[in-house]
Amino acid sequence: MSLTTDNVRGSSQPNSWQIGKLSIAGFVMGIGELIFCTVVLSVGLYHYDLNIGALQTLVFITIIFGNQATTYNNRVRGYLWTTKPSNWVLASSFADICIGSTLALSGIAMTPIPVVLVAGAFVAAIVFAFALDMLKVPLFAKLEIS
Repeated sequence: MSLTTDNVRGSSQPNSWQIGKLSIAGFVMGIGELIFCTVVLSVGLYHYDLNIGALQTLVFITIIFGNQATTYNNRVRGYLWTTKPSNWVLASSFADICIGSTLALSGIAMTPIPVVLVAGAFVAAIVFAFALDMLKVPLFAKLEIS
């Protein structure tokens, strides 16, 4: 709901739905998030040797952080830092991250995981957002949806 308050710029002229191009862009963005989640899960499994409960918690926060990253990435056609998000978008993201992190750290309704894993997943999501942004902008330009 907070996205309805966002500070994005509208198009200068009416847009036509280019379903094929939008599907390609969505597929690439989705594959990017899949790769991000797989890498974080692999680090938890192979580097930290987490049990299944801790892996489930890691996946939970990875999905929360990854979806925040893609939300900020998809809200503008250009680079994600070109337009400041609305205060409501920032507040809802902050609340989402705080609630998810608190649940993961305290073990409410899930296996608790160490703060280093939560912080690592958060930093990884930030890196992922910028990496995906570097792919998104040229992709959108090539597909002529920018």
